[in-house]
Amino acid sequence: MKKYFFIVLVLIGINTLAKAQQNKMPTAQEMTAKNVDELEKRLKLSPTQKSVIYTYVYDMSKQQLDLIKRQQAGTSKEDDVTKFYKLQNDTNDNIRTILKGDQLPEFEKVLEERLSGIDRKKKKKKGKQEEDVVSDISGLKVKP
Repeated sequence: MKKYFFIVLVLIGINTLAKAQQNKMPTAQEMTAKNVDELEKRLKLSPTQKSVIYTYVYDMSKQQLDLIKRQQAGTSKEDDVTKFYKLQNDTNDNIRTILKGDQLPEFEKVLEERLSGIDRKKKKKKGKQEEDVVSDISGLKVKP
């Protein structure tokens, strides 16, 4: 009886771990809302700008998620990666036409941060705690 109870507990534990490991892909609406909210805060968008940008980003997100799903299913084509980045570039160009004045330089900063993988929240938290990073051999030498 103890063996059966133990086996059931092990199977429940394995099942729980397997479900926890599954990656849940966000929906197009979730991705769009997150992106547009960040842009609204950083660029101080007007309601009209926000709604137009939302439309552009939502269309891009839907198409990109379709491309990602095709890749995960193994039915992707060679030019899907090109389409993915072309959608991104076209959407960014459309957003640039909507922005005015000092919104453009800030938008370029947002794009640079996204491309370099910098997270503004983490960057702010680290603040002055960051150390100088030495990328050559002098960083390995023992200091007297």
